[in-house]
Amino acid sequence: MVTKHKLPQGYHKYASLSQVQDKVLRKSTLVFDVEQALLKSSSMFPYFMLVAFEAGGLLRALILLVTYPMIRLLGEEMMLKAMVFLCFFGIKAETFRLGMNCLPKLFLENVGEEGFEMVMKFGKKVAISRLPRVMVEGYLREYLGIEHIIGSELLEFGGYYIGLVKSQQEVLPKGFVANMEHHVVGIGGESTSFNKWPFRYCKDIYLMSKEDKKWTSLPKDKYPKPLIFHDGRLAFEPTPLATLIMFIWLPFGIILSLTRILVGTLLPYKVSTPVLAFTGLTYISSNNPPHILTTNSKPGKSKGVIFVCNHKIVLDPVYLSLTLQTRLSAVTYSISKLTATISLLVKTLNLTRDKAKDAVIMQNALSQGDLVVCPEGTTCREPYLLRFSPLFAEISDDIIPIAVEAKFSMFYGTTATGMKALDPFIVLMNPKPFYYLKFLDKLPKNRTCKGGGVSRLEVANYVQAEIGKALGYKCTQLTRKDKYAVLAGNDGLVVTSK
Repeated sequence: MVTKHKLPQGYHKYASLSQVQDKVLRKSTLVFDVEQALLKSSSMFPYFMLVAFEAGGLLRALILLVTYPMIRLLGEEMMLKAMVFLCFFGIKAETFRLGMNCLPKLFLENVGEEGFEMVMKFGKKVAISRLPRVMVEGYLREYLGIEHIIGSELLEFGGYYIGLVKSQQEVLPKGFVANMEHHVVGIGGESTSFNKWPFRYCKDIYLMSKEDKKWTSLPKDKYPKPLIFHDGRLAFEPTPLATLIMFIWLPFGIILSLTRILVGTLLPYKVSTPVLAFTGLTYISSNNPPHILTTNSKPGKSKGVIFVCNHKIVLDPVYLSLTLQTRLSAVTYSISKLTATISLLVKTLNLTRDKAKDAVIMQNALSQGDLVVCPEGTTCREPYLLRFSPLFAEISDDIIPIAVEAKFSMFYGTTATGMKALDPFIVLMNPKPFYYLKFLDKLPKNRTCKGGGVSRLEVANYVQAEIGKALGYKCTQLTRKDKYAVLAGNDGLVVTSK
């Protein structure tokens, strides 16, 4: 059931906007309905489900899914209020960061290229959303550059959301109307409330129909600001059907994850590899040259090599160990004791962030065998490489870069704000997690610190560039601190008790 609002007199068809010259649009102010004029689908369920799942947990998400068929029978406004209440009641306002770290990816993937290009033609833009402002402000302001955003405000009590909202008219910025340009254009759909502020200030109204919204998705390279960091466990758009499938899979996924962990840690390599493949755990290696032989297969070798990987999931060293069929050592800054315990294929060594001490730890590990290093210091889901820490370049000249790619259909095995101890369990709950390793050529002597006299920063940048080239990733100078500042509002350091 959809509530249809009264249309203004003299509205225009949306298609006629293409006949207006761009220079005229640049001098105009646009007031647009976000859900109608920018997003391909006007369904609000996936965004609320993401809030329910990530902020409220499995039970709240299940309640939303079960009650959604009944909620749809309500009018549009009541349906929206019901979902706001179900998803936000009892959520702590101070720690709610989904509008910045989870929702932007979902929104951006639903932005229509044609709608986006039309909106960007206007000079001043005013976005109006039926969703709570805390949900839409992150992607509209940070990623699309829209400064003026009007949305309902969530009411709080004692620092917690109570699931009720203020109307848009009660939260208008002072003097906002006086600062609007002379010519104001409005874009909306059949369900848009054109009789409400600020559409009543529009000189021209353009009505969007379903036929007008046969759009393609906005390509990532057209984002005004690249989406590099995002958080959350769900790796799919949580539509009603996809969410139902996820809940049906969940008990099987838990059993499958535990089975994969036991098989991978307790059985010999030659037995565990085919068994894991049978369970759907796929890992592929390519360009594996003959000179990549582990310490155990080189009699008389006194020192191991450093395998330098980009960081995708907490199990990167484990996958490498399975590929090489030998136990390796891996250095890490912060890893849960539970993760270290189940990663029996790899000997984990905790670094201290003290350069001198960490160098000794790595040198000792190399004297006993091969070492895995992920110099980004944290994971990155998108096709970008964070800045490589150069410490590994000083430790040894025997450096072999490895390009790593991981793809998941249901759950992300990394988190910046959730329980990190669950990371290995979550990633192995995916029906068919895909993992790819590409061994690159060993660094030539003239590209190393000791053999070629190259600075450690140059070595780190060279390795980053080679891995980026192999994967088609873009290299950045962003760091672990940058990631956690965006996603969690902290520096990413884990305080441990002594």
